[in-house]
Amino acid sequence: MPKAIALYSGGLDSTLAILVAMRQGIEVTAITFLTHFGCDISDKSSCSKNPFAASEKFGFEVKLCHLADKFIDIVKNPKFGHGKNMNPCIDCRILMLREAKEFMKMTGADFIITGEVLYQRPMSQRRDTFPKIDREAGLEGYVLRPLSAKLLKPTIPEQMGVVNREMLCNFHGRSRKPQIALAKEMGLTEYPAPAGGCLLTDPLYSYRLKELLTHNPSPSVKDINLLRLGRHFRISDDCKIVVGRDENENNAIQALAENDDYLLYVDGYGSPLTTVCANADGNPADEGLKLAASICARYSDAKRLPVVEVTAVGKGSEIKIQATPATNGILGSFRIQPLKLSNKKAANAA
Repeated sequence: MPKAIALYSGGLDSTLAILVAMRQGIEVTAITFLTHFGCDISDKSSCSKNPFAASEKFGFEVKLCHLADKFIDIVKNPKFGHGKNMNPCIDCRILMLREAKEFMKMTGADFIITGEVLYQRPMSQRRDTFPKIDREAGLEGYVLRPLSAKLLKPTIPEQMGVVNREMLCNFHGRSRKPQIALAKEMGLTEYPAPAGGCLLTDPLYSYRLKELLTHNPSPSVKDINLLRLGRHFRISDDCKIVVGRDENENNAIQALAENDDYLLYVDGYGSPLTTVCANADGNPADEGLKLAASICARYSDAKRLPVVEVTAVGKGSEIKIQATPATNGILGSFRIQPLKLSNKKAANAA
């Protein structure tokens, strides 16, 4: 029985690609790659869903693989450049295929499957880009894209008769109608709505990441995870403030806090949890804590008081700071946000 390794996001396309292969009697093992820049678990895109649901229903195995620092390196300096934001789509696909190639060798599989659809995405899913990606990954001729295969050059598995080309598809473009029809035919009834998933395609997140890398070329996992939370303010080259926007973000900020971080809040009032975090060689000075207290007070329910007592906890101590709630001018001078971000979106997101 021929064997294949599939790149699997848990979304409609990658699931269909596997099912199209399986109906030819191909044994498929799927790999879901994880990165520090995956989607927010609260969203509705494919990467926030249980990757094992379809595998349990249709009978294929899923393995998880975290790309860790390998992925951070290509985000910093992608050979083939970034997309519209910080997304290194071509380099990302090459990295995943290289990792899948190693797993293919280990398991004795014959080729690799992806759920890519020709011209669905502008950077990495073009007719001229697919061969380049495969060559760079050392997999020329061994990457089968079942959903668009009839529109592409036959792969080696097809040429050898391992895969029946006539049972593959000719999907192209951004329309989801062909995939939805095929899903119905194959009994795939539950799948997530299409979404970008990767945070590197989000303009605000990408701006924050660029800003972070400018001040800290080797950020920690905590630094990266904080980028998706709250309002961000840069107070010095080695120190910044992050302010939670709701209870869920407050809880997330608290969970990410480390021993060297300060957490601030206004006791007795509805209050954001505010963290003051520094680079490895940085340390929030007294003025930084005072500014953080002022910003924390500004976003609390005590913001209309002339003076607010803010509690700062960190480094084994608790400090009470008398703070005047920050003005809009102060917030604007320190806030990390793209200049092109609309005022309304900036107010809500940054």
